[in-house]
Amino acid sequence: MKTAFSFAERAAGLSLRLIAAINLLFVAAFLATLLFAATKAGAQEAVACTGKDMLAQMQREDPAALERIRAEAANVENGGALLWKIEKEGVEPSYLFGTMHMADPRVVKLSEAAKAAFDASSTVVIETTEVLDPAKAMAAMLANPEMTMFTDGTTLFSLLPEDERAEVEAALNARGIPPASVQKMKPWIIASMIALPACELARKSAGAPVLDVELAKQAEASGKALGGLETIADQLGAMASLPMDFHIRGLVDTLKLGDRVDDMIETMIVLYLGGDTAMFWPFFRVALQSDEETEAGFAAFEETMVTARNRTMAEHAAPFIDAGGAFVAVGALHLPGKEGLVALLRDAGYSIQAVN
Repeated sequence: MKTAFSFAERAAGLSLRLIAAINLLFVAAFLATLLFAATKAGAQEAVACTGKDMLAQMQREDPAALERIRAEAANVENGGALLWKIEKEGVEPSYLFGTMHMADPRVVKLSEAAKAAFDASSTVVIETTEVLDPAKAMAAMLANPEMTMFTDGTTLFSLLPEDERAEVEAALNARGIPPASVQKMKPWIIASMIALPACELARKSAGAPVLDVELAKQAEASGKALGGLETIADQLGAMASLPMDFHIRGLVDTLKLGDRVDDMIETMIVLYLGGDTAMFWPFFRVALQSDEETEAGFAAFEETMVTARNRTMAEHAAPFIDAGGAFVAVGALHLPGKEGLVALLRDAGYSIQAVN
């Protein structure tokens, strides 16, 4: 039976996973807020969220597919928790916590266990502290303009086939983004503007902090030390290193999805709140019917944006853990898997256990 999850184009699998992967990039939360505020100046009214949980829909319409997702997720290492206790002899225990870079109130509210771990910490570590100062963050981006903007005669529309240019312009206009205002931006920058529901962008433009920023602010207010694992240049460079064709295709296909983007984000939130980090990638594969070509293209993306960054994060987190009392908060998709942060820290000799 063909369900609501069988999209007309297999490329939808790439675009929806691109949406998820953009949410791995902490600095994208800053960029989306900045750019949304620029294109929607003065629009501070509340915007209702309309996304629907695709898993609940799948349970009704195609329970066998949902079982396949759960079966695949069951084989993913370290995929059943957001909070992990890290122990090393001779120092206070530390904690690894998976975040979602959103301002949704459901996401920002910590569980009792996570709050207790946070309160007990002496140091809070997030992916990058540079976004806490918008002026410094902007300076970091302007220092390497080629990572986010076309600095020659190229424009977004010069890279699009003629038959897609009008379609992309119409889709941008429908989202309140004047095409002329973004034509010099790299495709992934524009994608960061459209890969979140309007309600989430409105929250951010009104000043609501994403979870990571909220944790950092609370840390500063309570006198805790604050540290970072990456720089903005690191994150921008990783995204900018991917082939332009990948970014163009992902942007075009994401624009075509329309309101389906909201459903995707709502489903990610549901999985996140349940601590079901192992289910993200299986959901994409089963529900979105990826083919071999899509999988091959996404493999390079996953290596650059997830696996390679996991190794860097593990290396940079070690000194904080060795000092004891650290609360290390990173995007939840960095935690599970054989090359996830939990496995890498365990391989480095730390004792690490899930806190349920």
